[in-house]
Amino acid sequence: MDKQSHPGTAAHSHAQSRQVGIVGLGLIGTSLARRLLAAGFTVFGYDIQAERRALLAELGGQPVDAPSVLGERCGTIVIAVLSTDQVEAVMDGARLPPGSLVICTSTCDPDRIEALASRLAPDGIRFVEMPLSGNSDQIALGNGVGLIGGAAADVAAADDVIAALCARSFHLGPVGAGGRAKLAVNLIGGLNRAVLAEGLAFAESMGLELIPLLEVLKASAAYSRTMDNRGIKMVNSDFKPHAKVAQSRKDFALMHEAARRCGQELPLASVYLELIEGCLAQGEGELDNSAIISELRRRRRID
Repeated sequence: MDKQSHPGTAAHSHAQSRQVGIVGLGLIGTSLARRLLAAGFTVFGYDIQAERRALLAELGGQPVDAPSVLGERCGTIVIAVLSTDQVEAVMDGARLPPGSLVICTSTCDPDRIEALASRLAPDGIRFVEMPLSGNSDQIALGNGVGLIGGAAADVAAADDVIAALCARSFHLGPVGAGGRAKLAVNLIGGLNRAVLAEGLAFAESMGLELIPLLEVLKASAAYSRTMDNRGIKMVNSDFKPHAKVAQSRKDFALMHEAARRCGQELPLASVYLELIEGCLAQGEGELDNSAIISELRRRRRID
């Protein structure tokens, strides 16, 4: 990413450039806060849940009571909420001053995010989207990959914060391009999980021991990185969340809507969405998305 200067405004001092606000302190937002604190930024954060704000304080950040406070204290705001509706609501209520820089890390409807950035531009709000590929643990370690959409000057202005959040990032074009890439990445990642889960469930039904089989799979032509971060969770039914089933449901709904608009059928994604719905019907929405194997195990016929 080429560094470029940006004029900004006099309203934001050099000190504010080292003060970053975060809206949304769930799994991803907290991981991002850890990254920024480790890089020496002062981190202010807001979440509707008091316990999440308390966790930020324990980590060394400074919780605030409303998103609007962040605009008063921080030149850069990172958004890490769940949905497009929530991103729009945050921006509608934040009352950010001209020159503020927003980095949206949420996986959203790319058309709506593109429209949001256009609405904010006349008010002097610089908007960069950077959905991240990786679960919360990977992101906390700096191993997430940023998929960036935004004007070149705005992306350059965000360079220091982006570098703190993730070691690797790709500027893919204007706002909207990052979100579209994220949907494609998540589609492939979700299908990789489903393939691994189905293969393990199949092997288990044939009487194979899954722990040694997982090592075979990692050494075979079938290998995917999903085996490294989801394989043992599936084998052990360890579904402590790093990325939740309900989040996968939201992402795959976005994919289907985007595919409908551009006329592309997604038959494999439709099967995966059906499996997710099975998990949700069993009350598994807050579990890790590796819990997809549970739905496949439920589909085993016992004669």
